[in-house]
Amino acid sequence: MTGDRPAAHTWRPDRFMVIVGHPDDADFGPAATAAAWIDAGSKGWLVCCTSGDAGSEDPNLDPLDLARAREEEQRRAADVVGYAGVTFLHQPDGALANNLALREMLVKEIRTFKPDAVLCGDPEVVIHNGGGINHTDHRAAAMAAVDAVYPAARNPMAFPWLARGGLAIHKVRRLYLMWSNQPDAWIDVSATVDRKIDALRAHASQIHDPEGVFTRIRGRLAEGGGQIGSAAAEAYRVVVLEQDPTEEAQP
Repeated sequence: MTGDRPAAHTWRPDRFMVIVGHPDDADFGPAATAAAWIDAGSKGWLVCCTSGDAGSEDPNLDPLDLARAREEEQRRAADVVGYAGVTFLHQPDGALANNLALREMLVKEIRTFKPDAVLCGDPEVVIHNGGGINHTDHRAAAMAAVDAVYPAARNPMAFPWLARGGLAIHKVRRLYLMWSNQPDAWIDVSATVDRKIDALRAHASQIHDPEGVFTRIRGRLAEGGGQIGSAAAEAYRVVVLEQDPTEEAQP
């Protein structure tokens, strides 16, 4: 804390997983943080619960064609950010449900990749501060991610066939909740703002006024940076599940 200003959040996971509802959510969300962590030596993996097959204003568009296009857009964006890989769970866009089937898929991803941190939405947000409704798929993906992290991924009796098949329990150490109404940590992304914008450029099917969108995003990142005295920052609500006593105490 410097005066009344919080210090930049500097804890960095060796491995992290981003769990989102749609292709492009990760790039509108924590892409600059992901790129910064990857540049510093972390390994990241992206999980998209849907393939975005309802993400069009053209009712005559074939949803399968749209899904294929959006998956390819997300793969290109993931390459820009630097993720080690992307998983698509192929759940229905607009009808995503936090049910046992989705949680099992997420637990399988978590136990396979073994992230120290998971980044996802804040499941408590229905109405964003300043207005705007949080998409139902964003809420479902966020709650499913939280439920998969705790208790399911660390409980051998949750989906026990996974453990019997060789996927032992895994304890995620921290959750980073994006788009939160209660942020308590700001990560300096001054060096990776352009990577975030370049990743977003890949989503041509979704961004119809790119320069207007990018101007607004740069403005929000600058506002976040103002919280910690940097040029740009992404904000999170951080939940610490496993704290190493030798680590500096950070939220």
